[in-house]
Amino acid sequence: MPIAYNGSVALHYEVRGEGETLLLSSGLGGSCDYWAPQINDLSKKFRVVTYDHAGCGKSARAVGPRSVTDFALDMKAVLMAAGASQAHIMGHAVGGMMGLQLALMEPDLVQSLVIANGWGAPDPHIKRCFSVRSNLLRDSGATAYVEAQPLFLYPAPWISKRDAQLRQNARHAPEHMPVEADLLDRIEVFQNYEPSDMALRTLSVPVLCLATADDMLVPWTASKALADRLGNGHFVLFPDGGHASSQTDPTTFDAAVARFHDAYAKELSL
Repeated sequence: MPIAYNGSVALHYEVRGEGETLLLSSGLGGSCDYWAPQINDLSKKFRVVTYDHAGCGKSARAVGPRSVTDFALDMKAVLMAAGASQAHIMGHAVGGMMGLQLALMEPDLVQSLVIANGWGAPDPHIKRCFSVRSNLLRDSGATAYVEAQPLFLYPAPWISKRDAQLRQNARHAPEHMPVEADLLDRIEVFQNYEPSDMALRTLSVPVLCLATADDMLVPWTASKALADRLGNGHFVLFPDGGHASSQTDPTTFDAAVARFHDAYAKELSL
């Protein structure tokens, strides 16, 4: 099992395909399995690297308080262990912010960045949702937290059609998620993430911000605001799909990502 190290923190990662490296980073759940709907197609064009976030899945558990910079350095450690000197990055929500922080720290390492359903400043609605989730975790435990998670991730009709599958997934999720203290710390750190306007404006790395109009957790306006602050930002709004549109409508999601990567490749060839 391939392992990268950021200091003493062990990070499980996997590599598939050939070509330019594309690192995928999931959201708060932290599992590399989040990207299952994308792996087969992406690995036909890219050398795809996935990894479990620190504290999650097969990576080191109970890692303690960490900063956004720490999570960005996890990405760098995984890329170095995988033998990549540069990479495209795609991250969902907090995974996208990890990629953004890495691009701000080391722009020569990041060739392009896709941020799905992310934000670049504290938002009252996001804080309200995270407060509900944090209180649920503290007061009712991991099982209740996981059971409520689909309400924030998926559109209601999508949940209705897959109720049995979601309940089965929920039974196994607590054993792979971060311990309570680490998860609460992650929620606090990322909901308050706010890079400076100057840092974002001077970033030349091409960044695609994807959002969905019916996202229950992250208002699409937060993603749009981030794109507008970026020096090389691009924005695409899907009419529906919820917070996890890469899973609920992978065809539409994947097509938007492919158009961005194709445009980026064409720009380089000029």
